[in-house]
Amino acid sequence: MIRRIETITDADLETIASIWLRSNLESHAFIDRNYWLKNYQTVKASLTTADLYAYYHNEKIIGFLGLIDEYIAGIFVLQEYRSLGIGGQLLARIKEKHSKLLLSVYQKNERAVQFYLKQGFTIQKETTDYETTEEEFLMEWIL
Repeated sequence: MIRRIETITDADLETIASIWLRSNLESHAFIDRNYWLKNYQTVKASLTTADLYAYYHNEKIIGFLGLIDEYIAGIFVLQEYRSLGIGGQLLARIKEKHSKLLLSVYQKNERAVQFYLKQGFTIQKETTDYETTEEEFLMEWIL
């Protein structure tokens, strides 16, 4: 079940921040883990201002999508629940409310790139993440 988090509780914030960290460490082995650890508190604080959609299984958050206006800051799902369609369901939910969505994805994260292409996103341009120096794609979905 997907729910938009209207007011985030401390417990939900801890869960979501933990999912963010675990997912990034698992999916981005090409980036030094210290980068994610260093940014954990900053991201955790920014989660309180993002538009969050959480996926619940047995009343437990197992994944979420973070949105800032029309920019998808990320889709994160616990490893044991990946490839079950949860990311697609989260995207479908926000596509109902938006006619345009943007996101950035590391080019080396081939699984995510393929996922977004299958979801109807197109590559608009290639950029470099100035913090990690990794190449990224800016992708867009338009209704």
